[in-house]
Amino acid sequence: MSATRYAYLGPEGTFTEVALRTLPEAATRELVPMVSVPAALDAVRSGAAAAALVPIENSVEGGITATLDELTTGEPLMIYREVLLSITFALLVRPGTKLSDIKSVTAHPAAQPQVRKWMAAHLPDALWESAASNADGARLVQEGRYDAAFAGEFAAATYGLEPLVTEIHDAANAQTRFVLVGRPARPAAPTGADKTSVVIWLGEDHPGALLELLQEFTVRGVNLMLIQSRPTGAGIGNYCFAVDAEGHIADRRVGEALMGLKRICPKVRFLGSYPRAGVAPEDVPPLRAGTSDAEFTDAADWLTRNLDGRG
Repeated sequence: MSATRYAYLGPEGTFTEVALRTLPEAATRELVPMVSVPAALDAVRSGAAAAALVPIENSVEGGITATLDELTTGEPLMIYREVLLSITFALLVRPGTKLSDIKSVTAHPAAQPQVRKWMAAHLPDALWESAASNADGARLVQEGRYDAAFAGEFAAATYGLEPLVTEIHDAANAQTRFVLVGRPARPAAPTGADKTSVVIWLGEDHPGALLELLQEFTVRGVNLMLIQSRPTGAGIGNYCFAVDAEGHIADRRVGEALMGLKRICPKVRFLGSYPRAGVAPEDVPPLRAGTSDAEFTDAADWLTRNLDGRG
């Protein structure tokens, strides 16, 4: 395995590259652009890279399905870090292009919902085509295959383009969440401001089946931050659920919730416990009464005393 290589969704000039370079360790790694999310994650699975940074969620459209599906299937991988990046787009064009010249535009599919209203107002007749990434869209514009690309303004110089319009976004304060993914290992120690990601599969489909899964978290005071259904490929109506929960697998409330899910679900895939981006331990609200590690330990001791006849 190449311990010095980090893969990312490329080519050069993507928001993913910018997010990766915010990690301190990126300065001492060889950063390798890949053509797609599956290719970046497969580089980790094969040992060609020690880790990969890929987008997993944005604040406009929610989960990035390509990443969720790749983490759900295939050889298991684990999330070790997350990065939040504020996103705003520029309309990149070849020098001399005017807005009235633009008949076709391209970008990553996740960009479209974030610029749809702007396009309707300024480029209502332009044809949209998806690209493998926003930077790849810029490359295609450079090659003359499209008239313009929505990408980060920073990508203009890399591809010899000009930012015709900047600060494009339909939703103010839009962010994308990226995750650093590696091969499974022991999670880092809890920080007090952590997140745990899992994928859970429903067993028998019946009224209240999803509620039963959610109650494993609820009764232990575990707050859910994201839940998204994904088809399993086994037919219409067969779903698994990607879940992000507050806390660390080493926290008693989280660990017992995961054990509860393991008892009642046909399959549970642990995707990692890792620090929450931009959240310090002192910013985390106090736990609900009865859900701290000390209270779980006290309850277990009480049970043991009664089993031993010590009341």
